[in-house]
Amino acid sequence: MTSFSSIMSAMPGKRITVVGDVMLDQFVTGKVNRISPEAPVPVLTYQSESLMPGGAANVARNLARFGILSTLIGVVGQDDNASKLVTCLADEPSITLKAIADRQRLTTVKTRFTSSGQQILRLDHEVTAPLSPALTKRLINTVKSALSKTDVLILSDYNKGLLDQNTVQALIALAKDAGVTVVADPKKNDPSVYKGCDLITPNLQEFRQMTGLDLTSRDAIIDAAKAMVRRQKLGAILITLGADGMVLVTKGQPPLSIQAQAKTVFDVSGAGDTVIATIAATLATGGTLDDAIRLATVAAGLVVGKSGTATVLAGEILAEISPSYGKSQDDVQAMVKSWRDEGLTIGFTNGCFDLLHPGHLWVLEKAAACCDKLIVGLNSDQSTRRLKGQGRPFQDEGTRAAVLAGLPMVDAVVIFDSPTPAKLIKAIAPDRLIKGGDYNAKDVVGRQTVLARGGKVVIIPTKPGFSTTRLSKA
Repeated sequence: MTSFSSIMSAMPGKRITVVGDVMLDQFVTGKVNRISPEAPVPVLTYQSESLMPGGAANVARNLARFGILSTLIGVVGQDDNASKLVTCLADEPSITLKAIADRQRLTTVKTRFTSSGQQILRLDHEVTAPLSPALTKRLINTVKSALSKTDVLILSDYNKGLLDQNTVQALIALAKDAGVTVVADPKKNDPSVYKGCDLITPNLQEFRQMTGLDLTSRDAIIDAAKAMVRRQKLGAILITLGADGMVLVTKGQPPLSIQAQAKTVFDVSGAGDTVIATIAATLATGGTLDDAIRLATVAAGLVVGKSGTATVLAGEILAEISPSYGKSQDDVQAMVKSWRDEGLTIGFTNGCFDLLHPGHLWVLEKAAACCDKLIVGLNSDQSTRRLKGQGRPFQDEGTRAAVLAGLPMVDAVVIFDSPTPAKLIKAIAPDRLIKGGDYNAKDVVGRQTVLARGGKVVIIPTKPGFSTTRLSKA
């Protein structure tokens, strides 16, 4: 099994095309204190509201958290909600939206009303009629042009009229011709719609509707899945079972059952989007389907503990699966001596690395390219609070160190508690002092120490669109 850290480090820059029902998810939060005198219904006192990309747009948003470059293709109405969706996605530079406007449709909006963390009502604005032949042709041609720069094609079907059987089969054929893997999140009861897919990911209720069977045991689910794989010429079926985990049935291989991560469920909105995005992102790196399912299980366990159509970051997933880590300054100094005796170039960079995201991975990849061995100085919890304020870090120093230590480009991690890494840099005496951001080389802490022994200071521009503060609220 491939290292999960290696897989997630390889995700940034991969390309995935997402085709499906784009929509807006609106969340209206209030408080219920009484029952209406007009009818036996609760009265919700308004407190706040928010908008998030939903449906296929949320799949793309999940991919963006992994640094995936996605092309999002769907249909919207010619209305204000289409503009709102564009605005919501404007902060996601990794997503290229190719929206086809249909004057006969509404942009789909799901409005959820919640009180005390519980959803009390959902209101849907939508048109689910099939696309016109002209719009269907535009859709297929748009996808065809995107496939030449695609590692995986995701069909995100919310049954809103976009992906009928003829369209799905046309897209699968195009992907096969282009050598592109196809994964689908199905909502249709007829499994023949998705015939020929490499993977489909129904939940148990959807799978029961697709089979017409009242499946109650895991053995019965597996038998039905094997039959569907055979009849519909599928590569595999992944059936999500909620708290009971997932079952993967792959053509010609033994079934795989994976237990769910034990988490408190707060909101399941968009959990399926997270699952299919994590699977597709893993497959795009060349990871195996088994690897993809295991990562998706962890991601799903994290996302259901969040509010709204939430997403997860690489740092959150890796924190769940990384072993404990501990290296003292003395340990690292001994490692440096050994590396230097071998004639290797030692690099050093530092930071808080709180909720590791693609921007962090970008800097670390570039830093590792500047040296033979890369050491990361990690701000302790106390040091991070001094820099970032109360409420930070989101992850403790042990977790952050373990996540970093598992990355393939990082050779050692050492935690420091002082305001700056000056003393640590002096003790390690690296050959390359590497800093990400808009720093001027002459202002980098430790510069004189490194230059005095003939070393160099390297500045790596940060990747736009990623920051822990913004992504932690997404």
